[in-house]
Amino acid sequence: MRGKPTILVQRRDFDAAIFDLDGVLTETAGVHAAAWKAVFDEFLQRRAQQQGVNFQPFDMEGDYLAYVDGRPRYDGARTFLAARGIDLPEGSEHDPENADTVHAIGERKTRLFRAALQHGIDPTPGARALLTNLRRVGMGIAVGSSSENCDAILSAAGLDRLIDLNVDGRDAEELGFSGKPDPAIFLEAARRLRVMPSRAVLFEDALAGVEAGRRGGFGRVFGIDRGHQAEALRQHGADIVVENLLQVEVVAC
Repeated sequence: MRGKPTILVQRRDFDAAIFDLDGVLTETAGVHAAAWKAVFDEFLQRRAQQQGVNFQPFDMEGDYLAYVDGRPRYDGARTFLAARGIDLPEGSEHDPENADTVHAIGERKTRLFRAALQHGIDPTPGARALLTNLRRVGMGIAVGSSSENCDAILSAAGLDRLIDLNVDGRDAEELGFSGKPDPAIFLEAARRLRVMPSRAVLFEDALAGVEAGRRGGFGRVFGIDRGHQAEALRQHGADIVVENLLQVEVVAC
C-alpha cells in the first residue's frame, strides 16, 4: 500500500463501525460470484439451446457488480434475470432442485457457496488489524449483511471473536426488511449497538450498500473499490473510497 493515502477514523467522532461482510471483511465476493456464474451459466446455456439463440454467459465482474452484489439472494437472481429480459416464477421451498424458478436458482447457488466454505475463507487485507484497533479504542463493531451464512463465514475467516454482533439475511427475513439500498439492516445493527447512525462509520463495497449508508444517515460511508468503480461508489453515496482496509487507521483521540 506504499503511496496510498491513509484515512483516519477518530474515536472522538464515532462510537461504532458497521461493516458489510462479503468483499469488505472477507474474501467471499469472488466465491459468491463464481457460484452465481455456475448456476446462471447452466440455466442460460440450457435456455439458449431451447430457444435457438446465442449463449451469453454471466460476467463475474460486470453482471455480478451491477445486478447481484450486495442484494439478498432472491433479489439478486431476480434483478439479473430481469436485466436479461427473463421473468421466471418465484417458486417456493417445495421446488425440485432443477426447477427454473427464482427460488430454485437461489437455492442452487447457496448449495455451491456452502460447499466452497468448507475450504476456508481469508479475511480481506487489513480486516483483522482494523477490527482489533476498533476494539482497542472502545468502538462497537457490527456486521450488516444480506447473507444468511454470516456466522459461518465469520467463523471460517477467524473474525467472529472480533465482532460484537451481526444482523444478517435471516434477521432481515424475520423482521421483514427490504434489501439494500434500503438501510434497514444497517439501522438495525446501529440500534442493537445503541448508537446513532450519525455516530457510526459504515464500510461497504456494493453500490446498493453505499446508497443504503447514505439513506440511513451514517456519519461516514467508506466505499471499498474492488471492481474499478470508485466514481460509481461516490455517486451512490460513498464519502471516501479506498482500495482496501489497509488504508484505514483508527486513532484514540
